[in-house]
Amino acid sequence: MDRTSQLTACAPGREIAYDPAASAPHDPSGPLGPDPSGLLGPPALSGPDDASVYARAARVLAANWTGSSTVPSRSLYPHQWSWDSAFVAIGLRHLSPLRAQTELETLLAAQWGDGRVPHIVFNPSVPLDAYFPSPDFWRSSTAGRAAGAPRTVQTSGIVQPPVHALAVWLVHRADPVLSRARGFLARTYPRLAAWHRYLLHRRDLGGGGLASVVHPWEQGMDNSPCWDLPLSRVTPAPARSFRRADLGHGAADDRPTDLDYGRYVRLAADYRDAGYADGGGEFAVEDPAFNALLIASERALARIAEELGAPGAARRARAERLTAALVERLWEPASGMFLCRDLRGGLLPERGVSGLVPLLLPELPGDVAGALVRTLRGPHFGLGRSTALVPSYDLLGEAFDPHRYWRGPAWFNTSWLLERGLRTHGEREPADALRAAVPALAGATGFAEYVDPHTGEACGATGFSWTAALALDLLHERRGPTVSRTATGAFDTSDKGGDRQ
Repeated sequence: MDRTSQLTACAPGREIAYDPAASAPHDPSGPLGPDPSGLLGPPALSGPDDASVYARAARVLAANWTGSSTVPSRSLYPHQWSWDSAFVAIGLRHLSPLRAQTELETLLAAQWGDGRVPHIVFNPSVPLDAYFPSPDFWRSSTAGRAAGAPRTVQTSGIVQPPVHALAVWLVHRADPVLSRARGFLARTYPRLAAWHRYLLHRRDLGGGGLASVVHPWEQGMDNSPCWDLPLSRVTPAPARSFRRADLGHGAADDRPTDLDYGRYVRLAADYRDAGYADGGGEFAVEDPAFNALLIASERALARIAEELGAPGAARRARAERLTAALVERLWEPASGMFLCRDLRGGLLPERGVSGLVPLLLPELPGDVAGALVRTLRGPHFGLGRSTALVPSYDLLGEAFDPHRYWRGPAWFNTSWLLERGLRTHGEREPADALRAAVPALAGATGFAEYVDPHTGEACGATGFSWTAALALDLLHERRGPTVSRTATGAFDTSDKGGDRQ
């Protein structure tokens, strides 16, 4: 049987232990022991449409698998991306816990000596002109030598949002017996701890406890209008100094502009030429989503430490302190959401989806969480009224563009995060609507990279890996009684004891 057939074939009678909830009681009938094939069948889904989406999503992940990791898109993104792989592993654990573990292990094997996890791990078999910036631009093994860049693999020198400890914990929970047999947590925990140390110490550029990003690509929402003001200070690299490979695979109207790209290239080149040392660049921003994901992953690290027999109290306390710092530094009551802080100019006024993502944090003050829900469902983001998925930028903003990358289109990963956040704070109705909308729109658009938030029209690449993976994850949420009753534990909303097989 070929790999795609294995992924999409049903395995009757075999149950997948979905429930990653720290707060849910452990079901002794699951989780499974090691799956000899590394592949598990789909759940009992609610109807033929769900089953079709599930099978097609599995095919996307099979087609984008390289043997050790998953590319976001065969055409547009032919290497391994950091936060993409974390989201991919979260969905892939339902098909193959072993492959999900391998996905994360491959990424973490490219970690730098200073603890950073690079945003791209390059596949040496891919031609240099297939993607820009390519390995010869980043020069990681030479320019990054002082920062401990690996010698045997080429990477970028910047990072992406730290979803990784959360992904590791969820992958472990999918099959704890296999995870323990392989020493998965024991091998990944030191790398994750070093990654968090790097962010908490080397990247606390504002001195307030939060991590800063030094390039828009690090935050993952590359051309968000939130970056327009701080980017305006950056002199763009000349257009003739680089060639954009992305325009050969996607519509120019869906992509960042040449001016944006020129500024991205300038920032990256300056960072490289400074030996990837932190703190001296023109761009430094504290971003709410980046820090919220760091907090969620810090809580996951506490669970991982306890699973390994170590105390987790210090990490929980740190997560609480970081949440307080997030509210203190980035909460803007007049906007009803979190805003980005430019370390040179203060809070940035633009409303981006990043400012809603902290909803996934259970320790948020009640008035803050309530205001976020109202903003999410109000006219600026229109969830449940004019939009089925969450737009990446303010629908009423002057810079809103329904097709251009992070300036308005709806992305599946941020809607997945906000589904978790709504459920965490007891907002069942909008959470259920997102849980249904993500797989439905994913399947209807050929697993598009992102969509027009009003019409659902596909934009960017199709066959996109995290779209497929997160659709799979939410389809598992809809299985019925085998799902956690609260379904909030994916972000460890309770510190009660978890699985202790």
